Amino acid sequence: MALPADMMFIAHGAGGPAEVMLPACGPLPSPRPDEVLIRVEAVGVNRPDVLQREGKYPNPPGANPVLGLECAGVVVEAGPDAGAWKPGDRVCALTNGGAYAEYCTAPGTQCLPWPKGYSAIQAAALPETFFTVWANLFGHGKLAAGETALVHGGTSGIGTTAIMLGTAMGAKIIATAGSDEKCAECLKLGAVAAINYRSQDFVEEVKRATDGALVNVVLDMVGGPYMQKNLRCLAMDGRLVFIAFLGGEMAENLDLRPIMLKRLVVTGSTMRPRSTAQKGAIATALLEKVWPLLDAGAFAPVIHAVMPLQEAAAAHTLMESSAHIGKIMLTVA
Repeated sequence: MALPADMMFIAHGAGGPAEVMLPACGPLPSPRPDEVLIRVEAVGVNRPDVLQREGKYPNPPGANPVLGLECAGVVVEAGPDAGAWKPGDRVCALTNGGAYAEYCTAPGTQCLPWPKGYSAIQAAALPETFFTVWANLFGHGKLAAGETALVHGGTSGIGTTAIMLGTAMGAKIIATAGSDEKCAECLKLGAVAAINYRSQDFVEEVKRATDGALVNVVLDMVGGPYMQKNLRCLAMDGRLVFIAFLGGEMAENLDLRPIMLKRLVVTGSTMRPRSTAQKGAIATALLEKVWPLLDAGAFAPVIHAVMPLQEAAAAHTLMESSAHIGKIMLTVA
């Protein structure tokens, strides 16, 4: 079937509030030799999309300036170096931008098959959070079976994924969230304890939940305001992994002694600047270690809301409200 010359995508102009996002028309992207062209059926909305729209998350060199870091759909064209993918294959992809559109390109190594029985919406909810959690909680954080991790933002897309995946891999997960309702959801997903950070001191609650043993890993997206308390939550040889600074990059009056006294490791990463080869290695690990669990129905992504692509502005407004539990998704007609 011949491809159209043009497609609908969501433009965000020079950036600003959610209202700047509007449907627009433009040419289909052309896949590079190592890429596939995907007819998009569903798209995941992520916090970096909001930051990019606001002008706070610069686009890496060579990346598609259109918003959108993950999608699911059908391959309609495959470059000669895109691997074994062929037209007709159903894939979900960690994209280098451009997913808020009817068609999107992605490196073949950053694509994964839909798990068994999955819809496009479920498949599109996987790449951004699963790549991020695998690389940070299990890669940089070295979380192992039998260990305990503290996950902040337990009902975010990252948080729900970390709870389910960490639990499935044999670790114990303690989560923080901003309401009793959200804490209850964390427990339903498998967390051994959930802490309402608005009404409880999470350091004291971590001590209580672990009988004073503390945690081996902290996965943090808040940043500076939590730095000191995170160090206090970590056991000997613990690892603190930053994946965002939603509360700010600066920490004031910081006592660094726990790092030396407890031999702590403080690290962190972002996904977008990684090379295609590095992202491909994460995809390979996910296919081997995690996709069998998804195929077997051990757990599934938590979907909070589904909206048409044309309502991307409403989806961003919902994300900025932090009222959601799990993923916010967009569908493409």
